Amino acid sequence: MQITDVRIRKIAKEGKLKAVASITIENEFVVHDIKVIEGEKGLFIAMPSKKTADGEYRDVAHPINSKTREQMQEMILTKYEEEGVSEEAQAEASLDS
Repeated sequence: MQITDVRIRKIAKEGKLKAVASITIENEFVVHDIKVIEGEKGLFIAMPSKKTADGEYRDVAHPINSKTREQMQEMILTKYEEEGVSEEAQAEASLDS
């Protein structure tokens, strides 16, 4: 499986939810609403889910094995951090003007 695109939409509000990501797999399949969450041990991803009739949340889509989950998480968090760095650079550039 090849992840061919990662898109990040940062969340401006306070709280644990930091961003929502979408990934494209092999330029053919997209998964939206992957959450980037700040936990006690750092950032992690949570797959798209829906609330069941009994009040629990179940993943709508998810990786089958831990290797794939780790690959997805690494790519998403790298993109999240890259975009944070570019936003900081833009803010600094606007202050210098």
